[in-house]
Amino acid sequence: MFTPKYPTPDTAPPPSAPAPAVNTPVTSAPAPAPVVQTPARPTVQLTPGTVVALVGGGTAVVLVVGAVLVSLLLAVAVTGVSVALVAVVLRLLLKDLNNR
Repeated sequence: MFTPKYPTPDTAPPPSAPAPAVNTPVTSAPAPAPVVQTPARPTVQLTPGTVVALVGGGTAVVLVVGAVLVSLLLAVAVTGVSVALVAVVLRLLLKDLNNR
């Protein structure tokens, strides 16, 4: 199933003959001017409305990303404070346990 299948000699295409060389005379005619091609995609034209929309969208993205980062930082800070309080309480409990 996965082995390659090679054509048999009777079904193989005949070898192609090399193309004959064409002699073209050298002339002193100037070369044609290059053709300037237009781009395949249309150019983007910014109107004042689209500029306002882009600025508003960029501002909204910056605000949302900033709010997410601040909330993550706040979550880390609250977790750190709670772990520190638990450590202080455990230390006091162990100290009282050893004093009795």
